[in-house]
Amino acid sequence: MSMTAKTSYIFLAPGVEEVEATATVDALRRASMDVVTVAVGDNLQVKGATGQTLVADSIISEVNTDDADWLIIPGGDPGAQNLAADSSVRDMIMEHFNKNGRIASICAGPAVVLAPLGVLKGKKATCYPGLGDAINSNGGEYVKQTVVVEPELITSEGPGTTLPFAIEIIRATKGDQAAESVASGMLVNEN
Repeated sequence: MSMTAKTSYIFLAPGVEEVEATATVDALRRASMDVVTVAVGDNLQVKGATGQTLVADSIISEVNTDDADWLIIPGGDPGAQNLAADSSVRDMIMEHFNKNGRIASICAGPAVVLAPLGVLKGKKATCYPGLGDAINSNGGEYVKQTVVVEPELITSEGPGTTLPFAIEIIRATKGDQAAESVASGMLVNEN
């Protein structure tokens, strides 16, 4: 692992599940990870699934994910569909995936965004309950559990599983001690 910490990027499209975006960023930043929120489209303000307006750090045309650590794909209806429909998002994911880059996704993200791109092929993954067929039909294996950790891939179920999801991203990036420290500071119940 190189000494310079790489930047991770989380994509925010209209209809994003606000909790999944904000709580993930919150936990990762507590672990001193560099995370940039990226608005899909040309407006830094993104209206989420429950009508909250999130303000992103940058817009997608201004970011370069060539040297990214994690690309993080939240869910939401229609947030996940909006991510899947965006060619820049798809290109960034595929470029990152093709060089074995790390990808994390939650809720509808794994089924709606990643599965159709072939990212889950041959891997176990989870997603929002009821959407697992999209994973299976694209060569992956749907598993019903809170968080599924595979090499270079972390997936999770939905808003209520966001903090365990974020803790596993921290664990994969910075190790058990950092993960446990953030989890305990945030009162995340560890199994």
